[in-house]
Amino acid sequence: LTAFTLELKHALDAIGPTLVLTSDIIRARLGAYAMESTHECQLSNWLAQQEDLHRIVLYQTEFTLTPWTIRSIRQADCILVIGLGDEEPTLGILEKFFEQCHVRALKQLVLLHRTDGPPPSGTVRWLKERTWISGHFHIQAPKRVFMQRPTHKIHEFYNKVHQKNANRHSDFSRLARTLTGNSIALVLGGGGARGFAHVGMIKALEEAGIPIDMVGGTSIGALVGGIYAEHRNSKQTNDRTSKWAQMMSSLLRTVLDLTYPISSLLSGSAFNVILQDIFGEREIQDLWLPYFSITTDISSSSMRVHREGCLWRYVRASASYTPYLPPLCDPRDSHLLLDGCYVNNLPADVAHSFGARTVLAIDVGLQKDWDTWNYGDTLSGWWLLWNRLNPWSEKIKVPDMAELQSRLSYVSCVRQLEQVKLSGYCEYLSPPVQRFSTTDFHRFQEIHDVGYEYGKLIFTEWHRGDVIKKMLEDRSAETVPGFTDLAEIVSRIEPAANQKLIADRKMIDGDICLPNRLLQQEIRWEYS
Repeated sequence: LTAFTLELKHALDAIGPTLVLTSDIIRARLGAYAMESTHECQLSNWLAQQEDLHRIVLYQTEFTLTPWTIRSIRQADCILVIGLGDEEPTLGILEKFFEQCHVRALKQLVLLHRTDGPPPSGTVRWLKERTWISGHFHIQAPKRVFMQRPTHKIHEFYNKVHQKNANRHSDFSRLARTLTGNSIALVLGGGGARGFAHVGMIKALEEAGIPIDMVGGTSIGALVGGIYAEHRNSKQTNDRTSKWAQMMSSLLRTVLDLTYPISSLLSGSAFNVILQDIFGEREIQDLWLPYFSITTDISSSSMRVHREGCLWRYVRASASYTPYLPPLCDPRDSHLLLDGCYVNNLPADVAHSFGARTVLAIDVGLQKDWDTWNYGDTLSGWWLLWNRLNPWSEKIKVPDMAELQSRLSYVSCVRQLEQVKLSGYCEYLSPPVQRFSTTDFHRFQEIHDVGYEYGKLIFTEWHRGDVIKKMLEDRSAETVPGFTDLAEIVSRIEPAANQKLIADRKMIDGDICLPNRLLQQEIRWEYS
């Protein structure tokens, strides 16, 4: 636990001044009797001063319910429960305390994994035992975290580690950005085969050194995003998506999946097998990166956001484009789920609502205006067929059923897309892939290269303009949904002078501790 705390401090120091406090540190600084009840006022004032001086204060608890552990819980805005991902999810002593005692602070589960160990699995069991957990993280920790040393040796070792810059791509840096409300999300839109540009953009992102802390997507974006959230590697994402494209290009596989077209042209069986081959039975909770996909619930006429459950199934639902594929029946509630492009083709707003300060939104949907031929009040399909087969006739531009369906799928998202473009949190990216069809699955490499070249051009300009540098800077003054703004969410403090004042307050079982500088002022609490 000491190594974990110091590793997290290293990552947090890159964002702002961070202080680690333990019971031993308190006794060393304030005296052997500092935590006795007679010194309560002195300790409270000193802790308030430290929170004023530092961006983050990490309170490391002891392993039992000691006065220092209770004090740490009382001070906390967010409580991290640390576990080893390859061990049994047994509840500890302090976790049982959370079940018996109502603690207002957000509680997050952090599962540590070895670099040479297997990928995360069985996360559902951990979360099922801890219904009071509001979220979880998978952290691939370096070997030095697991090395057994005396406490003083650990501190000596990390004094040398802290002299080097933290790796912004490490899982500890991702955790640090999330804790401070500075996370970066990658959101991938739908667009059929045009979504192969996402793979090229991810490669360009990786080369530009931009870290990604959360992934979400719709339709083909849900597929590519799911692969990337599982592997966190552009090469693996390229290989897996390329394999999927080859399978989707198989005419024989498509013909064998044809069915009597009552609900859809295809049964969906072949598509399911392809996705199961790529993802297996992996749960969304077992992905390295936080992930979500968007579907259209036609049973309740609403948008659904999926952050848990079987990965391949909700990717399949998010990509169930009518009339080609039938709706997927959600095993949780039997609702019928269709392609998410009908309700939110570029869910940057969803990522922002989950706490992302910056959202990189990649749009591969149809945007250009149509220059179609005016055919009048009626249209003969036989005449169109002859026109297309006759090499001497003048070619006319009339949309087919697939193009009409593709255009209709984006109509309901136009207003939402415009709001995303104008938002202050979104970096809108649109690779030039409009000339490709949604069914050009055989043109993977060509579409991939367009996305890659576009990404290289954009991110090179970002480097020149310090866009990436500013993206990684801390903006503590901004109110981004996250952990550190819990005080503002639960209650607001307003001084008598009508000037809004946000106070760092700590709660446990109704006890409220205010920093000393506020005790002199007349204040009023408003509970939401």
